[in-house]
Amino acid sequence: MKKKNACLAALAVVLVLTASIGSAMAYFTAYTTAAGGYTINLGSKTTIEETFSDWTKHVVISNAEKSEPVFVRARAFGGSAFTITGSGSGWRDGGDGFWYYEEPLAGGSSTAELTFSIAGVPENALVGDSFNIVVVYESTPALYHEDGSVYADWTMILDAEGGEA
Repeated sequence: MKKKNACLAALAVVLVLTASIGSAMAYFTAYTTAAGGYTINLGSKTTIEETFSDWTKHVVISNAEKSEPVFVRARAFGGSAFTITGSGSGWRDGGDGFWYYEEPLAGGSSTAELTFSIAGVPENALVGDSFNIVVVYESTPALYHEDGSVYADWTMILDAEGGEA
């Protein structure tokens, strides 16, 4: 009888120890690392279409179908040899080099045409002469005040952690 009780006691101790092994292993394996990258969808996808004729760059910015409303702005760079002036219906000069589209751009819609006219091109310019005007554009989500009015926050920065900085 003593031998039977000792075996049962030993079996009970083994069962208790094996039942707690899972918890102990979970403690030692709770740390992990990951690598790689993921595409972040911020709710909008904008594209730019540029054409060039008569020393003028014509720019239209579009917001993809099913995208969130955004505000857009554009700027042209061309070096010191040229003077670039912008204009367009619905666009305003921000005084900081950017031209701002005044209304938020809803999903599936496009801006009115923004033109950047280039002055200072030599009259004797030949085909193949070096010439490059670069247009850069940005977008920011349309935000809303408590009263429902819409505004753009061009200082907002999205960080890699997924929040606002």
